[in-house]
Amino acid sequence: MSPKTSILIDPRFQEHDPGRGHPERPDRIAVLEDLLLSWQGPPLDRIEPRLATPDEIQTAHSEDLFERIRQTDGIDHSSIDADTATSARSFEIALLAAGGLIETVDAVADGAADNAFAFVRPPGHHATDMQSMGFCLFNNVAVAAKHLRARGFERVAIVDFDLHHGNGTEAIFYDDPNVLYASLHQYPYYPGTGAAGDLGRDAGTGFTVNVPLSAGVGDAGYLLAFDQVLCPILRQFEPNFLLVSAGFDCHHRDPLGGMQVTEPGVVGMADRLLAVAREVCEGRLAAVLEGGYDLSAIRTSAEAMLIEMATAPARADVAPEHVDTEALEPLKEILRPHWKL
Repeated sequence: MSPKTSILIDPRFQEHDPGRGHPERPDRIAVLEDLLLSWQGPPLDRIEPRLATPDEIQTAHSEDLFERIRQTDGIDHSSIDADTATSARSFEIALLAAGGLIETVDAVADGAADNAFAFVRPPGHHATDMQSMGFCLFNNVAVAAKHLRARGFERVAIVDFDLHHGNGTEAIFYDDPNVLYASLHQYPYYPGTGAAGDLGRDAGTGFTVNVPLSAGVGDAGYLLAFDQVLCPILRQFEPNFLLVSAGFDCHHRDPLGGMQVTEPGVVGMADRLLAVAREVCEGRLAAVLEGGYDLSAIRTSAEAMLIEMATAPARADVAPEHVDTEALEPLKEILRPHWKL
């Protein structure tokens, strides 16, 4: 039987406008709306978003951060940092993004869906507890993970395959042994974090897993990292729920990156994550849109991932012949005190 897959999307996500020429633009949602209007793939149920409450946002963020973003409400343009700006509706739309992902994980947690994808913006994984940055206002995936923990899910895993390291998500859970944060990212690159030796702090040591990758490793490099590092660790951690920060800026057409991933690579990553979810947490998986700035790549990558989520998948292997299969040994040595690799 094919999985029951749900999606969350809303035209209101286009009302956050960081300004003319900004890569994180409203068209990122418009192109996905168009994809779903013409959808010919497996059936997808819809989830309706809602606004996150202040208390829900403040499970992951300080009151000061919340107030700084709230104070931009109704103002045509506010600069948060050199890369991050708001428009008059951005505060409300950021609440809708975080609340939308909460509704998405609840649909999966309650059994209304086997898995789900929340197409929201603004993205979230760069927002720390104290600072909005890197196009991100509130950290949607961190708020959702906190929500799942409050619901009684003992262990939550977050896998982030955005081009950029999710410094905000890492920081929020850096000392938390109940939330595993694992990131594959171009390195060195913005925001300058995500070194292999950054493993967590205190009780959380070992529960941050960074897989820094050189530009150009492509599908085979990503899938080698999944097979040799991420999937073995996820199986040992045995999360009760798997969250995915899906950044399609790793795609070869993206103007901000150089990782050279293709649609088959996206399918391969999704296939592996779905397989782990079926093995350890009854298939419970929810993905959320992070980066991705080529509109065609966003559309084709999202389509490929959704089809994989909504069908009974066969393993999608990409042979790593042109990748040094020993390349990950230094990283594995760093991780072996904490995980069997």
